Amino acid sequence: MKFKILHRDPHSKARAGEITTDHGTFNTPVFMPVGTAGTVKGVHQRELSQDIKAPVILGNTYHLYLRPGIETLRAAGGLHKFINWNGSILTDSGGYQVFSLSANRKLKEEGAFFSSHIDGSKHTFTPENIVDTQRIIGADIMMALDECTPFPCDYGYAKDSLALTHRWLERGINHYRETEGLYGHHQSYFPIVQGSTYKDLRIESAEKIASFEMEGNAIGGLSVGEPAEEMYAMTDVVTNILPADKPRYLMGVGTPVNILESIALGVDMFDCVMPTRNGRNGMLFTWDGIINIKNLRWKDDFSPLDPKGKTYVDQQYSRAYLRHLIISNEILGAQIASIHNLAFYLELVREAFEKIRTGEFAAWKNSMIKNLATRL
Repeated sequence: MKFKILHRDPHSKARAGEITTDHGTFNTPVFMPVGTAGTVKGVHQRELSQDIKAPVILGNTYHLYLRPGIETLRAAGGLHKFINWNGSILTDSGGYQVFSLSANRKLKEEGAFFSSHIDGSKHTFTPENIVDTQRIIGADIMMALDECTPFPCDYGYAKDSLALTHRWLERGINHYRETEGLYGHHQSYFPIVQGSTYKDLRIESAEKIASFEMEGNAIGGLSVGEPAEEMYAMTDVVTNILPADKPRYLMGVGTPVNILESIALGVDMFDCVMPTRNGRNGMLFTWDGIINIKNLRWKDDFSPLDPKGKTYVDQQYSRAYLRHLIISNEILGAQIASIHNLAFYLELVREAFEKIRTGEFAAWKNSMIKNLATRL
């Protein structure tokens, strides 16, 4: 994987860059639609590539490991071929999903022992077999196994958890360096900074992660319930330490406002289920603010979904029609809302790239966040 910084914003830590994997080149900041189980819910791959113009999507190791299973993925030639996706793929290690199963998992030095949410079968994730599993999936960018601490989290637990995450990381990196991919393309491996909302732990973790000199680095354990200002504070601390010449991925973030604020703090990569999940429930993100399409005020509004939007769904369908579909629980409503929201997120980060390139990002960001947080 190659990463280069093309432009820097003179008034913030924002940077416009370019990542190249064996499945393509794309600009950063970038938003990655979440395709948890080999599908971005309700969205065809053709729409992802042609209408939404997503250069990279995310898959989840936990879900893919359980279903369809790694042997099926190996037989298919990897996830790219299985889902017919020619762009880049990043896989989460599955750690977040495992640790969210608090009643059905146990953490030990060896790894995470858990019961499947599907059938109750017993499984183990270790730093080593998570590398092997992601090798079989064939992701361009793989994530290290870590523990994502909850919020709130007391200091002692956060410190012990961080130490375990770092020990797991060393084992994972060693195994990564001893193994190779199966399908002829390079696979990068990103460590994950943890430490909850404790500044000293975040500093310790960022310094540790930076010392491994991997091709990119991630920031985890945020956007898990903590106030936004704490998320920004921890991100600011970490991006001051992580190598400037490597991409920085803030996991699971977030709202359009969160993304712009985090770009200003030096983050390059984002993912979140919010565009699709909220879209299926009738929330639209637009250039003028947030719309709850279920509200009665849109019943006879025949204007476009988003007059400033650039996809066919923005201009082809009215707010009144989408409201009808959503309140009627029609599948097409979830599809239209998902396509719109994902396209908006991708267009937002592309616009951020242009504003960084022209040196206008900081002023543009400050004006935009007022609109983006407005409830229409």
